[in-house]
Parts: sequence; C-alpha cells; structure tokens
Amino acid sequence: MSAARYDVASEPTAEVLAQNYKSLTDAIAQESAGRRVTLVAASKTKSPACLRTLYDLGHRDFGENYVQELTEKSQELPTDLVWHFIGHLQGNKVKELLEGAPNLCVVQTIDSSKLASKLNEGCAKYREGRPLTVYIQVNTSGEETKSGTEPGEPTVALAKYIAQECPLLQLKGLMTIGMPDYTSRPENFECLTKCREDVAAAVDVQPAQLELSMGMSGDFVNAIRMGSTTVRVGTYIFGTRYYPPK
Repeated sequence: MSAARYDVASEPTAEVLAQNYKSLTDAIAQESAGRRVTLVAASKTKSPACLRTLYDLGHRDFGENYVQELTEKSQELPTDLVWHFIGHLQGNKVKELLEGAPNLCVVQTIDSSKLASKLNEGCAKYREGRPLTVYIQVNTSGEETKSGTEPGEPTVALAKYIAQECPLLQLKGLMTIGMPDYTSRPENFECLTKCREDVAAAVDVQPAQLELSMGMSGDFVNAIRMGSTTVRVGTYIFGTRYYPPK
C-alpha cells in the first residue's frame, strides 16, 4: 500500500491513542451499564502501524469503508483481527473483498437482494463455503445520498430473502448511519429499533438476537442509551481522517 495514502506524522502517538481508547471504553462501559456493546474501531485512512498499536492494547474489531484499504491492511496485520466492512459495497468488488481478506468476518452494509446474492455466491467461490455474517443497512434518515433499504417492508423483504435464499449469509443485525454531521436524531435510532422488531418477527427470531449497529464518534452515547449493541467509532480514537491531495 502506498505510504502516500497515510499521514503517519499526524496520527496519535501510542500514549495518546491509549488514552483515547481508555476514555472511549470507559464511556461505553458507563452508558451500557453492563450490557454488551461491541466497539468497532473505524480505521479508514489510518496506517497499519496505527491499527497495530490499538491491536496491541487488546482491541480486535476494526471497520473499513473501502475494499482496497481493507484487503491491503488485512495482509499486513495479525490474522485474528475481526474485520467489519462498513462502507458501501459494489457488486463488482465482492470478489476482490472476499479473496483479498480471508479473515473478513462481517459486512454491515447489505442493501439489496442482488448484493446479498453476490456475497452468498462469493462465499462458495472464494471462501471455500465459509459463511459470512451480515447486517442490513437501513436508511433511517431518508437522505437520497445515503445507501440502505427503506424502513418497513423493503427491509423486511430483504431480511426474508437473506434468510431463505442465502444459506452462506448469517443475518446478525441492522445498521444505520447518522445525519450529515455524523450525529443522529433520536427518531433515527427509534426507526432502526422498530425495523429490528419487524425483521425479527419476519425471520422468526427474538429481537434481542439481532444486533443494532448505530452510533459513531459524535453520537455513540445517545445510540447506546437507545439500545445500540454495536458502535462504529473512528475520530474519537484516531483523530481526524487524512485525505491525500489529489
């Protein structure tokens, strides 16, 4: 991976990263009040060395938004990392993702039956039949620029499709992204909770068996208070993202 992709000099020192991580995990523990909440470290634009520092602190769940970045980092970092793909996934990138990241564990951004089918087929072709955990991404804010299914029947229909037609995909939950400023109004979280109830009924499981992935650096506290079981936090841990000049 090209070093120009990262601005290593601007990344937090090991000491600062450790302080940030402890502050974050303490806040999550306080808000969750003993309930399990998974922290996915959203590591987009951060160097493998920076991720390794967090790994050495005992963290294992990492989330990437871009296929190339995830596959290249996965080749440089320990194999027991739990990789979550948390960006928009194009169907023509499925092969690259599954072949390039053998230890990919979760895709949180399923938004169509077509993509679900491609991933299911890809598990057979490129993962030797190993199943893949998936979440359905729901566009709870109704923004046209956001990916995700519409709440209600479209989300339920996609959940049924995955359960009935995609034996190598394990539906584990629902995911949503916050507002443009990376915060979410309470109704966004309430909407995802309602979607979980509808999906659980449709696929005959208890709602608590389905994860709610909602909350990022700007709104994870509110998300946990409203029932989130997975938060995707990057800036709080790593600082601002770096985008190389074009």
